[in-house]
Amino acid sequence: MKIAVLGTGGGGRAHAAKLAELGHEVHVGTRDPEATLARTEPDMMGNPPYAQWLADHPGIQLHTFADAAAAADEIVINGIDGHNAVTTLTAIADRLAGKVLIDYAVPYLYNPQVEHPWPTPWGTMPKLEPCDTDSLAEQIQRALPGTKVVKSFVTQEQDTVVNPKAIGGGDHTMFVASDHTDAKQTATDLLKAYGWTDILDLGNLIAARGMEMYAHMHSAIGLALGLGNHFGVKIVR
Repeated sequence: MKIAVLGTGGGGRAHAAKLAELGHEVHVGTRDPEATLARTEPDMMGNPPYAQWLADHPGIQLHTFADAAAAADEIVINGIDGHNAVTTLTAIADRLAGKVLIDYAVPYLYNPQVEHPWPTPWGTMPKLEPCDTDSLAEQIQRALPGTKVVKSFVTQEQDTVVNPKAIGGGDHTMFVASDHTDAKQTATDLLKAYGWTDILDLGNLIAARGMEMYAHMHSAIGLALGLGNHFGVKIVR
């Protein structure tokens, strides 16, 4: 299949590499391809320059967000940061119409007074916006009524999403939620291709609120275990 991955951070790279490994034609979207390729320094998360990464992954194509979404047959994976996701996706709504958008973004509210708007080793926790009464995934679905939005991947680091067996042999749980049954099946099929064997359907997209808010719990567990100690969550029936 032709699959689009929106975002060039570590998560987007993990999905793009795995999809290419599985034999898919991968189209990656970024705001400005020329600017992305021109960067020579690691990004804020320490990932090497994208041009360097792309050279190591021949066959993966880099486009604007709009052109990458247009190239996808059915599946688009959203790795755009939560603070900018709705605005960016709304601008390319016509390219996403009729497609399945799997969203794993966390709606961290960017605070320019904080150098890094995410959990740090010393315990700084970001604010989630929206929270409780709404979710980023629901906002995206309202903004893109012609697109089938699925919330998934968000309760795990993306390196582990594409390689669940890296932790505990893969015996942990991934969640999916959507207002579209067929779109959830599409996401579930992709997860199975990634190697997931325990996938729990949480129902309608409103369940995205819990998945997004879990980001705080995931961060707290990660900080307690110490940096570099990756983990998964298993639902024991």
